[in-house]
Amino acid sequence: MNAALTQPPPLALYVHLPWCVRKCPYCDFNSHQPRGEAPFAAYVEALLHDLEAQLPDIWGRRLESVFIGGGTPSLFPPEALDTLLSGLRARLPLRPDGEVTLEANPGTADRAYFRGYREAGVNRLSLGIQSFDDTMLARLGRIHGAAEARSAVEHARAAGFEAINLDLMFGLPGQTLAAGLADLEAAIAQDPGHISWYQLTLEPNTYFAARPPELPEDTLVEELFARGQSQLAAAGYTRYEVSGYARPGQACRHNRNYWMFGDYLGIGAGAHGKLTQVHEGRILRRTKPRQPEAYMAAPQQHQDHPVPPQERPFEFLLNALRLVDGVPAASFEARCGLPLARLEPALSALRDEGLLVADAQRLQATDKGLAFLNDVLERFLPERTPRDAIATPIAWPASREED
Repeated sequence: MNAALTQPPPLALYVHLPWCVRKCPYCDFNSHQPRGEAPFAAYVEALLHDLEAQLPDIWGRRLESVFIGGGTPSLFPPEALDTLLSGLRARLPLRPDGEVTLEANPGTADRAYFRGYREAGVNRLSLGIQSFDDTMLARLGRIHGAAEARSAVEHARAAGFEAINLDLMFGLPGQTLAAGLADLEAAIAQDPGHISWYQLTLEPNTYFAARPPELPEDTLVEELFARGQSQLAAAGYTRYEVSGYARPGQACRHNRNYWMFGDYLGIGAGAHGKLTQVHEGRILRRTKPRQPEAYMAAPQQHQDHPVPPQERPFEFLLNALRLVDGVPAASFEARCGLPLARLEPALSALRDEGLLVADAQRLQATDKGLAFLNDVLERFLPERTPRDAIATPIAWPASREED
């Protein structure tokens, strides 16, 4: 069965700003502590050179959304963000109602900065709260406390942000069931339109991986998750993605594009991209140099990694099955250039086991399938792909809205 891509999917832009005040012990993102003040203006100039070098690959396409992640993007002064966003608009069309998200750390929250970001064109703020419990925040190595977390939400609203996401973790070192539920209730009390609520995991090559803290027992985490789901639903939040909960109309459009196996251009140190080249019949993964200094010296450099047809089903489903409502079955062929029949008999077996809804209309994990998603995905691994790849998603710039 030959690949046949007919049209490119929607296109988003991910911008990586790599500096942070202090590396958190659980963080495996490409973040760096600067020596002195970070070179904000020079880095923005490099970002725009990077974008220009990639424009020939996306001629004629429009951006649906922009996500500025890190690192701690809220370290950047508003003037730098204004230069960046003005430069982006001068080089690429962004849909009039395009979502422009900036990640912000409450430890760097500043009312004037937030107002400047809003004036520059940022219309969605993602606050890396992680917890409203001072003890938990200290154990996580965060640079802010609960008071700063609440102040950051107030500053965001005062600056005119209507779309606000709060990032919150559970299953924290020493966290009790009551403390975990109180943390979630504290987030709900801030009345954000979106909450990203996910379990702390010990990622390789982090401080926590080398010196693991004592985490709650699995049974406690499972109960916390189940009761937290009810708490969120009662407050009007719908779970639309594995760790995403939103009020009506507040789901993150940028992240949905990832889960729908859409395209995204990545600019910045360590940024990743995915591009569909219809005429060549190719899907590319693109990576940029990780170290900020190396990136700034040659922002146009990148490495491309074609995704062969036999690996596309796993990559597509690794994304699509995160969505609680799944995806239209036709999107598999449109985004992968492959017939859905290629996935039989795995689809049939998963249907019989009650793990998957898979018919001519929809591909969707059942509630049981979401609970055992890694096991579902394993059925679609190409033989040469190690099982560990399931636990390490392939270049998600914002699968968690961190910091």
